Amino acid sequence: MPVEYAPKGLVGLLTPQANTTVEPEYAILLPAGYAHINARMMSDKPSIEARLVDYVDQLDTACDQFANAPIDAIAVGTTGASYMVGKEREARVLGEIEAKRGVHAFTAATAVVDALKELGATRIALASPYPASLTQAGVRYWESRGLTISKVASGELDDSQFHPIYSMKAGAAGALLEGLADDADAIVMLGTGMPTLGPLLEANAHSKVPVLSCMLCLGWKAVAALAPAQTRLETWIRGDHWRERFERQQLQE
Repeated sequence: MPVEYAPKGLVGLLTPQANTTVEPEYAILLPAGYAHINARMMSDKPSIEARLVDYVDQLDTACDQFANAPIDAIAVGTTGASYMVGKEREARVLGEIEAKRGVHAFTAATAVVDALKELGATRIALASPYPASLTQAGVRYWESRGLTISKVASGELDDSQFHPIYSMKAGAAGALLEGLADDADAIVMLGTGMPTLGPLLEANAHSKVPVLSCMLCLGWKAVAALAPAQTRLETWIRGDHWRERFERQQLQE
């Protein structure tokens, strides 16, 4: 049953517990007629890698936070968890959630895979905000999906902040993109905690290959799952429906 502020679709969005980027970027990205409600994936594990695995272990329980809200899809706002558990377990857990809850379920990583298929891109360059160990886990994940990694750029994270990735500024995220377009079909900005919307608009204005982010793909996938005939990825990459909303938000800062 449609709800007042989401006549075209309501997305249940799962966000890592300390993430400050997923919700605001998703609110900007979703087109008119779509909305989301958010729930947090929680873990008390001491390391980022252990927390990411814990999120997958408890993913179905996290979905219980949506109770009987009439959601049409479940979007899991993390890529790192996919890297840690691998594509087979990822597919199994998502399949179990879909069978139990009767809605589409996807992660940011599977959304990126689907977006790259839509573009026909098989050779990609990566812009990663992660520590080296998690970046390498990501490379292995993307290669397991049949993709070739042409180049990886990693950022210098500030460990003095509450969370190095979530504290990253858009300018630093954009700087990672320099020189990645050579010998690639597309560039992917990894991580749902890194701010990507400003860098995406700037890069796609002049890049010779499409530049995607995990959050852009997570928003696109939700709408593509609910209205596939009405969703063209190219318009998302250009920011046709979300550029003005993003720019208004920037003017308020």
